[in-house]
Amino acid sequence: MCPGTTTERHGYCEKHKDLAVNWQNNKHAGKRTRGYTWQVIRNRIMQRDKGLCQECLRQQRYTPANVVDHIKPLAEGGTDADDNLQALCKRHHDEKTREEQRRWRG
Repeated sequence: MCPGTTTERHGYCEKHKDLAVNWQNNKHAGKRTRGYTWQVIRNRIMQRDKGLCQECLRQQRYTPANVVDHIKPLAEGGTDADDNLQALCKRHHDEKTREEQRRWRG
């Protein structure tokens, strides 16, 4: 663990700031589909998943989804292919995002 300190949101000191992964400096961000094309994909996935959080369904609960999530994040080589996308509720999406950030930070 580095003893360096920072006031940056990403939590990395000046020496290790290149390890920070976020939307602004993510080398995979260029792969991200945006705008109308993403809306078409998002609508298709929400319809496929019946507007329900897939993680909640695995726990036998019915919760409305409000996010379409990349199962394997783009930053880890994932794609916008339908088989890499799932509908999630905000709670599960936030939990998954926090876990991904922990992995990226080491």
